This record gives sequence, structure tokens and C-alpha cells, in this order.
Amino acid sequence: MLASLAAMAVVAGLGLWAAGAADLPGGAFPSVVAAVVVMAVGGSVGLSGDAGLIAETDAGLSVLPLSVSLVGALVVAAGFLRPLRHRAVADVRELAAWAARIAVLWVLLLTGLGLLARHRFAIALGDGPAPGEIGDLLDSSPEVGFKTDVPLTLVFGLLWLAGVLFVALSVSRGAPLPARLLRFHESVRPAAYAMVFLLLSYAALGLAAGLVVAATRGHAAETFAVLLLGLPNLVWLAFTLGLGASWEGRVDGPFGLPMPRVLDEVLRTPADSTLSLRTLAEHDGRVWWLLVVAAVLVPTAAFLMAARSPARMRTWQHAVHMAVALALTVLAVCLLAGVSAHYGLSLLGIGDLGGGLSGLVELRPHLWKALLLAVAWGLVSGFLGGVLARRVHRRGEVRPGA
Repeated sequence: MLASLAAMAVVAGLGLWAAGAADLPGGAFPSVVAAVVVMAVGGSVGLSGDAGLIAETDAGLSVLPLSVSLVGALVVAAGFLRPLRHRAVADVRELAAWAARIAVLWVLLLTGLGLLARHRFAIALGDGPAPGEIGDLLDSSPEVGFKTDVPLTLVFGLLWLAGVLFVALSVSRGAPLPARLLRFHESVRPAAYAMVFLLLSYAALGLAAGLVVAATRGHAAETFAVLLLGLPNLVWLAFTLGLGASWEGRVDGPFGLPMPRVLDEVLRTPADSTLSLRTLAEHDGRVWWLLVVAAVLVPTAAFLMAARSPARMRTWQHAVHMAVALALTVLAVCLLAGVSAHYGLSLLGIGDLGGGLSGLVELRPHLWKALLLAVAWGLVSGFLGGVLARRVHRRGEVRPGA
């Protein structure tokens, strides 16, 4: 657990440093790193503001830095599975006791991290007499801060940990299962492995593309900040878009999405805009490659699922397993990759004070459309993968003369 949080803190710290957060006043950098790690495990970090006697602030933030989450999940999974290797069956009590020890240590570490993740910043209104007069009128300098809701963070942090451990057990072919759960081994584990392969493949492709962009197009620091904090947010969004799914959102004010320029162009409109392959292609035709990537990686994942399944499993079963697995994966991506952030400063409840101190960033999926498309892709690719897997030797198959 300590290794997991340390790895997450390193990734978060490097990402924030690349984004320029090391220059934050008042020694805020460690607190911001802690807040990012808390958010990465689903914790609750609330924003607050103070703008004096006759002004008010309103702020909210809901986003997961999934690069940090992914690194932490991989380290936790590796540490959890290592002592369980080379065993066929494990008792329920044994697994529960091992998970409970991990959870207790996780709660202690997360509590300390949550207490560290709090700070307040003064907002500079700019130079010149007008901003100074505004500050005098407010009877104080506007401030915004953040603070962790520790009890809520512990609840969501434990749910995050439980999800990671469940996925680790589901993916690993060598990890033991209780005897009563062995019947799920043949259907769940190949599908879970295929989905993890699919998501990590998108992450690897996105990392390679990001490194090329950083090396050839300048703005390397900003690119590394995105890679270290939000790479899965981007590439898993691209994964759903490649399937034909669409999202809805808006970008308003000086703040924006840490994403490629084309996304900001589509979403920076007075009203909500739809984000899809079609709307993105109106700005950059290269986005159609997302469809090509999906058409390659999804059937590949389906083939791997079928190849790791018992030979006696029928083709239609592969199709059903792939459809269910892909729908659950898309559901998870839609729930995790959404963004909601806003900040506003107003005088007497009217308007935006300070010329650009308010901002809004929202991104949310068209969920049912995404799930229906995932089921369709899963059925077709699962059937195709089952047909192709007939040509390879699989578990449970006995070849003539063997």
C-alpha cells in the first residue's frame, strides 16, 4: 500500500511540476499533490471560496486524474497477487483476511493523505487601480481553497481498493479462487483479461503518441503534464468515440480541458455541444483513425478472450461474453472519464467580477447510446474472435494423436 501511494504521489508530483504547480505560493505544492492522489482513488476534495462581505464565490470540481489512478491500481494489483501465486484454490476466509489487512493499512495511509490535502490561495485581481478598488470594496482579497472530506474519501477509497482487487483476481489466470467461485473462472477471467488488454493498449498508444508530440511539436512540459495526469482520460474517451459513442459538454471562460486543441474547439460554444467523430472531423479529419484503431484492437481483444477460453466453448458464447464485458468496460469509462468543473466570483449575486474569474468545463457521455454500441461491437467482434480462435490450440483441447 505504501508503494502504491508513493508511486501515485511521484506521478502526480511530476505531472503537477510539469504543469507549473511547483510555483504555487505558500508551500502549497505538497498539499496539491496529496489532493490529486486523493482524487485519483475517488476521494472527495471540496472547493471553497471567500470574497468578503458583499461578494460570493461558487466552485466545484469532479474529475479523476486517471494516469495517477492507473499507476496506483497496477502497483496495488501486483502487490496483492504476488503472495497468492502458484496456488490453485484459496479459502474465502484466507482471501478475506488478506484483503482486510490491506484495507486497514490503506485506511491509515489515506487518512493521513486526506489531512494533508488542504490549502487556501489568494486570487490576484490584476494590476492597476480598478482591481485594488474592487479588493477594497470586497473588504478582503478573494480566496479559493480546497479541503478533503476525510470520511467520504475513506468510503470511496475503500470502494476503489475493492474494485482494484476484484479486477486483479478476475484477470490473473494464476491467482487462486475459492472453490465455490471456480465455475466463473472459465467465463469471467478470459473476458476480464481481454478488457484490461484493450484499455492498456489504448494507454500505450496514447503514451507513444504523446511522446512523439512532445519531441516534435514543442510545449513538452504541457504535454508531459497531460500524460502524467490525464492520459487515460484522453485515450479511453477516444476509445468510446471510436466505437461511435458521443459525449456532450461545454468549455467556457479562461479555463479549459487539458486535451488536444480540437476538443476544445468543438466544446467552446455558448451552449452544450456534442462531441463525436463527426463533429471532431469537421475540425480535423484525422480523427477517423479512431474508428480504424477500434476496428483493430476490439477484435484483437476478442480473439485473446476466445484463445484463453476452454476449447469446448461455443462461438455464440464468445459473442455474448464479449458483449457483456465490453458494455461493462464502456460503462466504467463513461463513469470515470466525465468532467465537471466550475468557479465563479460575483458581487451581490450578480455577474462575473474581475473579468474572466469564472469558468466552466463539463463533459458527460450519452450513456445508453454508448452501451448499445458496445453490445453491438462486442457481439460482432466476439463472434469473429471465436471463429479465429478455432485455429489455435486452447486449454481443454486434445488434438488427434496427442
